[in-house]
Amino acid sequence: MAEQKQVPLSHDDGHMDTAPHRHDAIMNESEAKQASDEEHTMSLMKAIKLYPKAIGWSVLLSSTLIMEGYDLALLGSLYASPAFNQKYGDLNPNTGKYAVSAAWQSGLSNGARAGEIFGLILAGWMSDRYGYKMTTIGSLILMICFVFVLFFAPNVQVLVVGEILCGIPWGAFQSVTPAYASEVAPMVLRPYLTTFINMCWVIGQFFAAAVNKGSVGRTDEWAYRIPFGVQWVWPIPILIGLVFAPESPWWYVRHGNREAAKKSLLRLTSRNQPGFNVENTLAMIEHTNELEKELKAGVRFRDCFKGIDLRRTEIVVGIWLVQTLGGQNLMGYFAYFLVQAGLDASNSFSLSMAQYALGIVGTAGSWLLISRVGRRTIHFSGLCIQFLLLIIVGCLSFGTTKASVWAIGGMLIAFTFVYDFTVGPVTYSLISELSSTRLKAKTIVLARAAYNASNIFVNVMTNYQLSATAWNWGARTAFFWAGTCLLSTVWVFFRLPEPKGRTYAELDLLFEKRVPARKFARTEIDAFAHSSGSDLGKRLSADDEQVEHRKSATHV
Repeated sequence: MAEQKQVPLSHDDGHMDTAPHRHDAIMNESEAKQASDEEHTMSLMKAIKLYPKAIGWSVLLSSTLIMEGYDLALLGSLYASPAFNQKYGDLNPNTGKYAVSAAWQSGLSNGARAGEIFGLILAGWMSDRYGYKMTTIGSLILMICFVFVLFFAPNVQVLVVGEILCGIPWGAFQSVTPAYASEVAPMVLRPYLTTFINMCWVIGQFFAAAVNKGSVGRTDEWAYRIPFGVQWVWPIPILIGLVFAPESPWWYVRHGNREAAKKSLLRLTSRNQPGFNVENTLAMIEHTNELEKELKAGVRFRDCFKGIDLRRTEIVVGIWLVQTLGGQNLMGYFAYFLVQAGLDASNSFSLSMAQYALGIVGTAGSWLLISRVGRRTIHFSGLCIQFLLLIIVGCLSFGTTKASVWAIGGMLIAFTFVYDFTVGPVTYSLISELSSTRLKAKTIVLARAAYNASNIFVNVMTNYQLSATAWNWGARTAFFWAGTCLLSTVWVFFRLPEPKGRTYAELDLLFEKRVPARKFARTEIDAFAHSSGSDLGKRLSADDEQVEHRKSATHV
């Protein structure tokens, strides 16, 4: 009998490998394909049964943004509070009332935005190095400390410092929550968990209106200290819960810790669910990570501006800029807007509560819409309707009766519903899906930083447009934002692609093939039949042929 030997294979890169090792690589890709196919066919109900723990942990982490939504809406509402204006404002000789000047309003709003930009950059580095969980825990501890500055601020200058400091953890929450939500659950759950972030914003805004409504009648310092002090309610229970939360398995894979990634997946899923194989899911994560390496996706900030990732960064940044330029800023100044239009403070806060309650309903309704309609379609349609509503509000500004003021309030409430039914929630789904997994945290950081920087411009403009001590445009302000909304609509039509029903690997290849945004939805792609870059699948098949050839050559 001829003796058959296994001969090690020599590769061009100088490394030695064996046939069984190549076979394992092929098996790993086969397992990854099985997991990808399973995600494509997984129903929503099956995903809920399989990933209930992932849903719970994602909801807990996302709830950190209730605090940001609360405070940013709180400031806009406090400008309509007589006690707050008397403490931090100046007497207006023309009206005989106290008011915070447009300059200081801009300082307060933009102070928080400046702090958020710093927090975003810090979180982009920390989340890559220490993980989403530890970054959030550290930010919650800072949040508890910084609220003291707001609560005891003796003057408007210290209040601005407090807003800057609180902005640092808020910035961290902005970058971590969508990244974590998009990585701990399968494709079918991604839009629901990421859009829930918008729900948290609206919940925070609703609480801000409710707390202000309850304290607006007070004439002492507690009219504004109670609203500031409520911010201590959120961090402590969230912090206790996060101590037990699992880290993202994608984060572990990016750091080469396969065993920890496997344990994380098991903690995110239910046991004994038919059709689920943890090894297959882990292989899919590893395959996507390796694919992005082949596509030259690095992990540094500068890699966001190289090759195909430059386009992805532009789109994600653009999506968030649209949020500031579509007229949404008027929602945060809703009560103040109505007071400037002639409505009393109490009724303004009542309408604010109705506005945000309808926003919660709109976000919940978007979950029904997002399962049936593409993200691009939802986003574009929402902007078109927002444009029309802003034009109507601007036209109503020429009315002089109280009925016209109430009509403006009704239109702005409708605007809030449309925004929270379409553009608001779907934005979080889009930004988490359209960035590469290896650069997700840093892309979101850059995009959100651009969002906050643009908000500095938007807040300055809005404060001067609405303030009686500045331009005093009143409801005519809506015409200006209708123009920026129209420009945003044009950009979305030409630049925003459709990620619905795509795995991360498929999206990677669609960008690598430079598919135009309007053709994303109908372009067929197979992440395993088309291995980009080094053509992994074809290379492994060729290696197998070499193995058989060399084996036959060893017969004596």
